[in-house]
Amino acid sequence: MEENNLKKFTAVQFLNFALGFFGLQFAWQMRIILSGPVTESLGASPFLYGLIWLAGPFTGMVVQPLIGAISDKTISPFGRRRPYLLGGALIASIALWIFPNSANVADFFAKITGAHLPELTALLIAAIMIWVIDACINIAQGPYRALIPDVVPPEQHSIANSFISLAIGLGSVVAAGTAPFLKLVFDYQMSIPAQFIMGALAFTLAMLWTCITIKEHSMRKEVELAHTAEKQEDSFIDSVKNFFALSPEVSKICLMQFFTWIGTMCLLINFTQFAVHTIYQVPDLSAAEDAVKAMFAQAVTDGTNFSSICFAIFNLICFLVAIPIGILSAKFGNKKIHVISLITMIFAYLGLAFVKSSIAVAVFMGIAGIGWASICALPFAMLSQFIKKGTEGSVMGIFNIFIAGPQVFVCTLVAWIISKCSFVVDGNVNHHWEYVFVIGAICLAAAAAIAANVKEISKIEE
Repeated sequence: MEENNLKKFTAVQFLNFALGFFGLQFAWQMRIILSGPVTESLGASPFLYGLIWLAGPFTGMVVQPLIGAISDKTISPFGRRRPYLLGGALIASIALWIFPNSANVADFFAKITGAHLPELTALLIAAIMIWVIDACINIAQGPYRALIPDVVPPEQHSIANSFISLAIGLGSVVAAGTAPFLKLVFDYQMSIPAQFIMGALAFTLAMLWTCITIKEHSMRKEVELAHTAEKQEDSFIDSVKNFFALSPEVSKICLMQFFTWIGTMCLLINFTQFAVHTIYQVPDLSAAEDAVKAMFAQAVTDGTNFSSICFAIFNLICFLVAIPIGILSAKFGNKKIHVISLITMIFAYLGLAFVKSSIAVAVFMGIAGIGWASICALPFAMLSQFIKKGTEGSVMGIFNIFIAGPQVFVCTLVAWIISKCSFVVDGNVNHHWEYVFVIGAICLAAAAAIAANVKEISKIEE
């Protein structure tokens, strides 16, 4: 009854609500695009870079469910969710500032302690900051999603999620496009530390605005919520069994999602390194002398800018086709449109693997954005047909394992493969980063084949 008494949001309130997610995505995009050049400059090999990326899947599988459950039981003058939204943003912003300055931080500690710190110290600090950033983004993201049913009436939940999707798309485009735009229009090259500071400010200020403008309601049914949470914790194994008992098609959708996210993360994790080392032909600088690093400094900057442009195109296309994909899936079915979208993404991956022209690479990144738009929406729509009413939260939590889990394979096995696929040019070692797209295309093909065999409810009834 209290949920039905929630006041409907206006368009301005939805914009205020979504602004925090704009900042969150802004910071996350900085981390995706720029973490490779930073860690490599500190000595991270391709395999070590992949291990550092394990922060994402592990924090996604552990931190987000844990903080979500804790926030359900939180009683504070600031509300249930807002302490985690703002706290996560503030701590992540500090880590975003420290991360690109890890070498300077290591030197500072060496001076004040008088101890000789090995070069590995700077890389260790950077790795720790990556884990802090990912953990804090998950600390904010879980309660942020949970804030929707807390403050938005049920009939407007879909609209609230649409505004969040809008914020994700715009945040990604602005974050990726700012540095290349400044260089192109004003001939000003924004440094990597400055870009991270920009991401930190966007995260903190946007989240602060949302926390100020969105008022949480008083705690409702605290005892029932706590009792329900404890009951869910005691019966997690039963929840997993019930999840797979929903329908035989659920297992297929989970397997589809498993291969989909191996393929997707091959691009998201490795594209910047691919742009720098394959398109701009910069050798592996992880063990290079300072003179060699200085020689290729401009090429690294150009490659990073190019990666940012490509990510902006990738996310812009995703943003533009998201609604058309929704309309087409409503008319022709989720499965058909998703399979076509995955095939489109496979074509883009093969283009990225075998074409070295920068213009062609940018075009193929745009084409890949079509598949990305489908991946962000249609697997969830396919699964939702089999969810029993009242179990949405637990089902989506279990389903998230098949998103975060596959990333471990990319961070370990794929990273190891790239580290072993090296070659020498002019006395400098480089790696075949284009192989990640071959691996990704194979996994996406497996996902498409599985998706084609999923029986949607309309087909089952027939």
